[in-house]
This record gives sequence, structure tokens and C-alpha cells, in this order.
Amino acid sequence: MTGNTTGAPASAYERSGVSIDAGHRAVELMKGAVARTHTPQVLGGLGGFGGLFRAAFGHMEDPVLVASTDGVGTKTKVAVRTGQFAGLGADIVNHCVNDILVQGARPLFFLDYVAMGKLLPERVAEVVTGAAQACEALGVALLGGETAEMPGVYVEGELDIVGTIVGVVDRPALVNGRRIQAGDRVVALPSAGLHTNGFSLARMALDDLDWQEARADLGGQTLAQVLPVPHRAYLHAYGALQGAGVDVRGMAHITGGGLVDNPPRVFPQGIGMQVDLDSWTVPPVFELIVARAQVAREEAFRALNMGVGFLFIVPAAEEAAALDTLRAAGEQPWVLGEMVPGQGVSFRGAS
Repeated sequence: MTGNTTGAPASAYERSGVSIDAGHRAVELMKGAVARTHTPQVLGGLGGFGGLFRAAFGHMEDPVLVASTDGVGTKTKVAVRTGQFAGLGADIVNHCVNDILVQGARPLFFLDYVAMGKLLPERVAEVVTGAAQACEALGVALLGGETAEMPGVYVEGELDIVGTIVGVVDRPALVNGRRIQAGDRVVALPSAGLHTNGFSLARMALDDLDWQEARADLGGQTLAQVLPVPHRAYLHAYGALQGAGVDVRGMAHITGGGLVDNPPRVFPQGIGMQVDLDSWTVPPVFELIVARAQVAREEAFRALNMGVGFLFIVPAAEEAAALDTLRAAGEQPWVLGEMVPGQGVSFRGAS
């Protein structure tokens, strides 16, 4: 059994399906990648009972901590089928970072939880190393985490991953949507694909296809290439807008609930959003899912992000500045629509 390399009889714990040695090996495989994320604010190293982070927030006048926790859903099933696991780590980091970014928070540290029925150290290390690389790219400390082996709870070969992020925002800079007005413009940034939502629907629609086949309707790519693409992070895009002095009055991360349910979470009373469906081309993978699942268009915009990853709501007078700034930062923004009197999200045009 994994971990028992001495030739001695397996321990009772190992006979129950849990290998302590496998857990130690997983830590050894990932600790270098994790250590590279540690900033001077991190006190101590990997392996403590709790992670230590020095709360030093510079010149903030009223620092507010912002926290969020989430999982990657059934995208884990896609990782198992394709054998691509590193992307799951990036998925959960970027998803969590985007969630607190909506309120203007910059991330401080991240914690991960990876669970399996039978612990495979190399697989755990692949996931956590992917998370560490995403953290390093965003200046986030991977402060700690947990690896759990739970036979009888998780099917052997499957896994689950959850992440928790803690960030900070100066209270005067908190973005809460209260200043959004009718006439404000909605500037969108593209997603990289399904991100971390809609995979139950996608797998239902695509399960019986050959995922290794190059498809003309995916521009010559395979489903095995398209579906695991990691969730994007939008932290640097917001940083560029801040640096340029653009007044960002509201933001929305387009996750589960799509364009229908996510944006209204930041709208003030009496204000809605009108989306121009002709303002962008829905990426082919979404069209394939919609067609094969025979999903109504209205349901598709609620179940999937349909190619829209993140929204910035800015005054009409600053629309051009926002677009120019984002393009200069390497983004591909467009005006998705505008804020209008009313409530919720309405659509115009034909997508």
C-alpha cells in the first residue's frame, strides 16, 4: 500500500484505506512551489497548525478584511477525464480572487483544501502547485491548506478542491455599487471558457463525444483542450483602471447564475442593466453546449458565462478612458451594455 515501503505489515490506519506517508509525500512535492508565494508578511513556513500572516496594510486609513470561499464544482470530473489537474489549482485561486475583487479588495492570502478517496501524492501536488503558481502571479501568499484522504466518502480516482481567500480594502475605496446610475456603461472582459461553472450541463451535453477529436466547430481544437482551460483572474485589469483614475462604480464576476443573476447583486434600488447581445460573439464551446443540450437561450445566459468573465461599471464620460486603459493592459474589453432605470438584467438584440 502507498507509504509502506519498509516491508513491515501495513498499519491498521493503512488497512482502513488511509496512508499518512502519502500525505507527507504530497507535502514534500508541493512545498517548494508554496514557499515561493510567501511574502515578508508570512511568518513561519509550511506545516504549522495555523498559518501566520502579519497584518500590515501600509497607509490605509480604515482597512476592511474581505473573505470568500468556493469550490470548482464538477470541473473536477473534467480534470479526471482529461488527466489535467494543475488547472484546478489556478481555477480556485482566480475564482476566489475575482470574488473579493468585486468589492475592490486586493488579496492577501489563500488557503486550499484537497480531498480524495485514495491519496495520490503526485496528483495533489499537481493541483496545489497550480494554485501556488496562480498565487505567485497575483502576489498572493498560499498560507496553508489541508489534504484529506477519505475512503468511502469520495470515489477512488475522484477529488474535490475548495479554496478560501482573505483580502483587504480601505473602507473609503470599497466598491459597493451604491453610486451606480442610469446611463453608466458596462465594460466587459472575456472569460477564458466555462471557468468554474456550468460543467454539469456541459458534461451532460458533451459526454458522448470524442474529447480527443479536433473539431471544426471549435476552430480545430479538441474538447480536451477547451474544457480544462483555467479561470481567468481580473485583478491586474482593475489595478490598471485604478492607476488611470477611472471611476469604477461597480463590478461583477460572472460565475454561476451567469449574466442574469450575478450583476444585480451590486445594483442599487431602482437601477437595472440592459445587455446588448450583438456586442460580442458567443464563443463556439458555449454554442456547442447550448445546441447539444437543447437549452433555451434564456437558460443558457443563466447557467453559463457565455464568454463574459467580468464587468466594470463606469460613468458614460469615462467609457473611452476605461477601454483605452484596459487595451493598454493587454485586455480585450468591449461595451456590453448600460445601466437603465428598472431592476434586474434585460437583453436587447439577437445573439
